[in-house]
Amino acid sequence: MVTVRTVHTAELDPATRRAARDLLFEVFGAEMTEEDWTHCLGGLHVLAHEGAELIGHAAVVQRRLSSGGRILRVGYVEGVVVRADHRRRGVGGRLMAEAERIVYAAYDLGALGASEEGIPFYLSRGWLPWTGPTWALGPQGRMRTAEEDGGIYLFGGGRELDPSADLTLLEWREGEVW
Repeated sequence: MVTVRTVHTAELDPATRRAARDLLFEVFGAEMTEEDWTHCLGGLHVLAHEGAELIGHAAVVQRRLSSGGRILRVGYVEGVVVRADHRRRGVGGRLMAEAERIVYAAYDLGALGASEEGIPFYLSRGWLPWTGPTWALGPQGRMRTAEEDGGIYLFGGGRELDPSADLTLLEWREGEVW
C-alpha cells in the first residue's frame, strides 16, 4: 500500500533526506546535480512510500515572480519523481494532488519548470504553459532566460495573468535559475 505524507525539510530525518536525494539522482541520472537537490530544500516535501521504501517525491518551495506589475508569492514545485517501477499507478497524481493543495492553501499560484516527458501530465492536471518571455533578477540585474521560454507552467491564481507577458523570477540561485 502506498502512503503519502508531507514534511518540512527541517523535519526530515537524515535517512529520509538521503533517500529522497538518492531517488532524484536515480530517476534523473546525469541531468540531476547537487544544486538541483538544494533547490528542493527549505520547503515542504511530499513523500510517497510503499512500506518503508520511498518511491516518490515532490517539493514545494516559496519563490517570488513578477508579471504585469504584480509581485506574486509562488509555491514552486521541484523534484517531482516516481521510481520507474512504480510509474503509471497513480503515485505521481497523488504527489501532485498534495503539492497542488499546498499551493492553493498558501500561495498566490503554483509554478514549475516542466520536462518534455512531464508536460502531458501537468497539462492534464490543469497546469498552463507560460507563453511569454522569461527573465530572472540576477547579480547583474534583470537577465533574459530564453532557454526557459515555453517550459514554465503555472497553476491556480495565474489565470488572471496575461501568459504572453514577461515573467520575471525575483530570486537568483546557483545552477538552474528556474
